[in-house]
Amino acid sequence: MKLQLEKALSLVAVGVIGVLGSAHAAPVYEIKNLQDYDLKGNLEGTRNGYAMGVNSANEMVGISKGRKKLSTEDVEGGLIDPDDGIADEEKITYSILSPIVANNFPFSAAANGAAGAWLPTFESVNGSTDPKDTDPSVPESINSIDAYFYGIGEDGTKVGSMTAPEKKVTYVGTITDQKYWYYRDFELRAVVKKADGTEIALPPPYVEYTSTKAGETNKKAYLGGSSSASAINGERVTGYASTGLSKFGAERAQACLDSVGTENALPLDICIQQEQYPNASGSRNIQYQTRAYVWQLGAETVTGTELPLGLTPPSDSNFTYVAQGLGINADGTVVGRSHVNRNDNGDYFRMDAAYWTRKEDGSYQYNWVPVVNVDEVQSSIAYGINDNGILVGSYRSYIGGYPRDKFFYFDTKAATPAVVVPNDFYPVASDLSSRPRDINNLDQVVGYIETTHDKEKPRPKAGFLFDKNAKEGGEFSNLNNLLTCESKGFEKAANGNWQRHKVEVVDATGKTLTYNSDIQIVEANSINEAGVIVGTAFIRKPVYKVDDKGLPVVENGKYVFELDGNGNPVTSYLPRAVVLEPSATGTACTAVDENTGGEKYERQGAATLFGLLLLPLVWLRRRVN
Repeated sequence: MKLQLEKALSLVAVGVIGVLGSAHAAPVYEIKNLQDYDLKGNLEGTRNGYAMGVNSANEMVGISKGRKKLSTEDVEGGLIDPDDGIADEEKITYSILSPIVANNFPFSAAANGAAGAWLPTFESVNGSTDPKDTDPSVPESINSIDAYFYGIGEDGTKVGSMTAPEKKVTYVGTITDQKYWYYRDFELRAVVKKADGTEIALPPPYVEYTSTKAGETNKKAYLGGSSSASAINGERVTGYASTGLSKFGAERAQACLDSVGTENALPLDICIQQEQYPNASGSRNIQYQTRAYVWQLGAETVTGTELPLGLTPPSDSNFTYVAQGLGINADGTVVGRSHVNRNDNGDYFRMDAAYWTRKEDGSYQYNWVPVVNVDEVQSSIAYGINDNGILVGSYRSYIGGYPRDKFFYFDTKAATPAVVVPNDFYPVASDLSSRPRDINNLDQVVGYIETTHDKEKPRPKAGFLFDKNAKEGGEFSNLNNLLTCESKGFEKAANGNWQRHKVEVVDATGKTLTYNSDIQIVEANSINEAGVIVGTAFIRKPVYKVDDKGLPVVENGKYVFELDGNGNPVTSYLPRAVVLEPSATGTACTAVDENTGGEKYERQGAATLFGLLLLPLVWLRRRVN
């Protein structure tokens, strides 16, 4: 059974009605980057890992996030395991007085990778350095370049974004011991990295502000602009880029220009940098007009094409208009979202899912993904499209009195295309939020869905697989219900029953402590034609004690663990990139214990493309302690 959008919106939440998901016809999956019940899904020297894209050659890209505070030199005798249960990340700061320390690092992995099957390998972008080589006590080793990979082409070409490296200006002022101001030439720039290591920057068309005052056209402020590459198909890359400034952003840039030469004025570059930092409310003073973009990669040149907005802005408008390309298929059709006046009605100015079709002359035609009930749907977005023309996205609306996201698909090639909202785990529509991330050419969709019906609390999430063609209305599966027992953290006991694998750790006194292994798929981000899925999983790790500065407590060269009232280690869940492959011999695990059922998953910070979609983009800066 499947519901059209207007029908789904009228349904109220349903209660929990049994075990989530069904594996009766879906494939069985194994986690392939699991070694000794430990998930190898992040770079050494980082806390979290996220897999973003996979191609048909079984090559994957991802992002590792969160450096550790503790280096091996800080602990006499060495560490137990530098990737286990580290302390919270350093406080994120936004200051022109603080050195810039990168927090986001791209990686690649492959089934036949040189370092091992599916093991993350750091990828340098714009001269960035491996997080494992960073020593906070050696300033020269600190990497200031944040970089991200969001997609990978069939030939191994990777696409994403990067920042400029840190620059310094000698400080002049009243703060004692302050030597420099710190800034970057740009905060976000699309980048392509080919399989041979060649990098191609994709700058936006708008990077510099020119004074609007009479006789001052020679006065300019370099802003850097903003661009990002989201996906690649063949030689075409899609993303988004800055094409101008908001009215208020232009006023702030002009104020920086006007301050040059006045008493106690900041240097121009520093003034601009300060205006591009988030303010107390989290927004930026300098905001860019942003448009969806396509870049055509040539042998020696790159040609960029701005895609049309979903409306024509009034000449006197003070609004900031945004459109973004997020996915592209072999025909060159781009999907994403754009500001639009629904049904040409200015009272319904919204950010909605869109697709752009490529014409014979290389230009693009904007197409709105229709919203049937314009009063109830707050917004919508399209994430991906396959070569069959099937677009996948989600809309946001109130269901049962709460804002929820619901996954939909839309056939762009149909004679009378309509938004279709599949049921998830139930025979009728539920109030579970769901978002797709990718669709392959077999019409298999992956994404994430909530797994409980709590009203007031954050809900746990699980990765899902939806097979549009498996049966009438499609088949929706919780990926955790498709895993083999080993991939969920179980092992066979002597009596033949399945039990949780016991992880052993040694504390500072030499005592061996144990806790139960547990692995949960919390989101699926990409699927290739062979059904290989990459995404994010939670893995259980021990929690270490920290001092009043937030640093791990170390005794006798070992971490001190937090213990519960029974003397067992307190544990938490850390996100790791995960790779799932269909199993040829395994069976789906039916073992159930107190750990089965999911944990709350809330992505922290702007680790991935999906955390960066809301503009203005907030990039992570961290202070050197």
